[in-house]
Formats: sequence, C-alpha cells, structure tokens
Amino acid sequence: MKRDSAFADSAFRFVLTMGIVNLFGDLTYEGGGSINGAFLSSLGASAAAISIVAGAGEFLGYSLRSVAGYVADRTGRYWTVTFVGYVINLLAVPAMALAGNWYVAAALVIAERVGRALRKPTVEAMLSYTTSKHGKGWVYAVNTALDETGATIGPLVVAAVLFLSGSYQKAYAMLLISCVLALATLAVARIGFPLPSRFEHGETAKAKGFTAAFWLFMAAATCFAGGLMSYELISYHLTRTAMATEASAPVLLAFATGCGVLASLVMGKTYDRFGLPVVLIAVVLSSLFAPLALIGDKLPLIIAAMPFLGIGYAVQDTLLKAIIAGVLPESRRNLAFGLFYAGYGCGWLAGSVAMGLLYDHSRIAVVAVVVIAQLASLPLFVLAGRRLRTA
Repeated sequence: MKRDSAFADSAFRFVLTMGIVNLFGDLTYEGGGSINGAFLSSLGASAAAISIVAGAGEFLGYSLRSVAGYVADRTGRYWTVTFVGYVINLLAVPAMALAGNWYVAAALVIAERVGRALRKPTVEAMLSYTTSKHGKGWVYAVNTALDETGATIGPLVVAAVLFLSGSYQKAYAMLLISCVLALATLAVARIGFPLPSRFEHGETAKAKGFTAAFWLFMAAATCFAGGLMSYELISYHLTRTAMATEASAPVLLAFATGCGVLASLVMGKTYDRFGLPVVLIAVVLSSLFAPLALIGDKLPLIIAAMPFLGIGYAVQDTLLKAIIAGVLPESRRNLAFGLFYAGYGCGWLAGSVAMGLLYDHSRIAVVAVVVIAQLASLPLFVLAGRRLRTA
C-alpha cells in the first residue's frame, strides 16, 4: 500500500513538473501570441493575411503531430523528440524581435507552431501513463491549469513592457527569460523521470486499434476547431475597432486564459465524474464567444465574451485530451494523439481561412461560421459516446 502511494505521488510530481515546463512555455508563446496579430498588422499585413498565417500555423501545428507521434512510437526517443520540439517552439518567440518585415514574422509564427507540433503528442502520451492513478480529466486539468497560468501571465508581461516602452521588439525579447526557464525545467524532468511509462498501473490504453469512437471523436473535434477563433484575428479586431489599445489587448487575453484555468480545473474534475455531458455543455458555452465579441463593438460585450473564450480553451486543452486518453490504442499512443490533432488542425485551418476572408465583408458571417461549426460537433460527440459504450 505504501509503495502504491509513493508511486502515485511520484506520478503526480511528474504531472506537476511537466505542468511547470508548460507554465513557462505558455508564458513565452502565449505572451508572443497576444501581440502577433497587432505586430503583423504594424508591419503591413492585412486581416486576411493575418488570419491565414494563424490558420496555416495551427494547421501545421496540429497536422505534423501525427508525423511526430509516428516517429516517437517507431524510435522510442520520446524525450529527444520532446526537446527538439520545445527548442523550436520557444526560441521562435524571442526571435520575433529581429523580424524586419511581416513575411519573416509570419515564418516565425509558423515555426513556433511547428515546434509545438513536434513535442505535443509525446508529452500527452507520457502524461497518459499517470491517468490510471489520478483520473484522465484531473491529470490533464492540472497540467492545463499550470500552462494556462503561464498563458495568463505572459500577455500581462507583454502588456507591461508595451505600456512602459511601447516597443513590440522589447516585449518579444523579454520573453527569452521564460524560454530559458522552460527549457531548464524540461531538463530537470528528463533527469528525474527518464521513463514515464513506469507510472502506468493497469491498462490506461485499452483499445487494440483505432476504433470508430476514436474517429468520431476526431471528427467532432475537427468541427469544434473550425469555430475556435485565433487570438491573432481577435487582437486585430480589437485594435482595428479601437476597443482596445496595443497594450490592453494582451490584458483581455490574460483574462480569457485566467477564466480557462478555472474552467479546466472544474471541467476536468467533473468530466471524471459525469463524462461526456460536461463536454457538450462546454461546447455550447464556447459558441457564445463570437456573437458577443464581434457584434456591437462595445467593450463591455468583449469583456463579457472572454470567459466563453476561456471555456473554449479548456475544451481544447483539457476535455479533448481526456476524451482521447480514453480511446488510445496500446503501443500507438503518440501516433493516436498525433492523428487526432491532425484532424483538429484541418478544422482550425478551414475555419481560420473562412473567418479571415469573411471578416472585411461581413462579421455576421464570421459569427455564423463559429457558431455553426462548434454546434455541429455536438451530434458527433454524442454518436462517438454511444459507440464507445457499445464497444
């Protein structure tokens, strides 16, 4: 009994350590992400260009996860793939300080997403070994709460630098500090927990292959992603309509991600108890963001919309991971996470391109894309749940 307790404690320390890595990581790239849209705009990029760059980055950031997962499963070099991903993911952000035109900046935005693609499936797979002890929803909720804490602090740091200096370049350069802290903590995790698979108790990955439930959950997530707005387009909207200044736009993102921290903890815990209905309610709430944010051009409505954006982040970063952790095929965990997020990335790209092209013509049409895409995921989630129960 004592051995099991110590084992569970060690597993949770691994969850916390990787959460701290992600705290510093999210502080870095979400801090940068809070001004990427405004920075690209200041360099001459249009709304369509900004949204397409964001969508392409997210598409590669999700679609390449299947490649990274396959390589990790085939080679067994989970930590190597993880380190390479984090280095590219994080160093691309302070490098934005050196961008002299929007084409270079756009390339760095995409590089940051590619780095995230390389390390994401290995991290999620390693965390999945701890879920039998602590619950799928709770493990990913704790990890998400820590990285969303970083995602809350990052935009505030950037806002403070912009307020004091008014320089995007100084804001990006300041994020080098959190970048180094993230990589140092990752090294500690590698030394302290060289084989996370030892944390598995029983079978956390029960499926023998890719089931119908897996593919249906993937299709549902693809629809949901198609309606999740990138903050690059949101920050462009805020500054273009003068509802927020360049310094205050990151503060609104910090508010949204702070709401996401609370939503992740609450929904992660309740998902372990109640299951799929938690996901369905969260998707409906997430779909309310766009109508509030894009119709009316009123700051109070924007502020009221941000908690719903936070709920959308919690669905993406906690609930979807918990769902997939329940239908993982044994020995192909990394590939499963990679394939799942490849579909997610396709949805994000399609939605971002549509929103970017529609924005200058009709914001009502953008709202329609968001709401229809997210609500279209609901019957797919329900059908996948039924297939899972009858399997």
